[in-house]
Amino acid sequence: MNALVPQLQKRFQDYLISLYQQGFLDDQFSELRKLQDEGNPDFLTEVVSLFFEDCQKLINNMARILDQTGNVDFKQVDASVHQLKGSSSRCVSCLQQVDYEYRLLKAKLQDLFNLEQQILQAGGAIPQVDIN
Repeated sequence: MNALVPQLQKRFQDYLISLYQQGFLDDQFSELRKLQDEGNPDFLTEVVSLFFEDCQKLINNMARILDQTGNVDFKQVDASVHQLKGSSSRCVSCLQQVDYEYRLLKAKLQDLFNLEQQILQAGGAIPQVDIN
């Protein structure tokens, strides 16, 4: 095992805890992590990647619809927002906020997954982190 592993594991634990404390992650993320095992080591990364792909499509679709000055189909915007967030909103600033939060969450989860990969490549195991 690489001597760097304990340092990477500590960094991973601290970062994961901070993501929960900042509200980027919740119990659903914990449940998804529990479904990942040796038989499917990339499960969480794959689920999150699909989520990001879907979110980006919805955000792009809403931006395209809202960009049609004078001819905005708010039913389409409402459907996309409802699908993305479970509630509706019809203003451009809200869309920009969702886009910002999506990009921020994506960057933070990519950092977390990169730390996981560094630990594994160094020969270590992903540490269990008690969030509660």
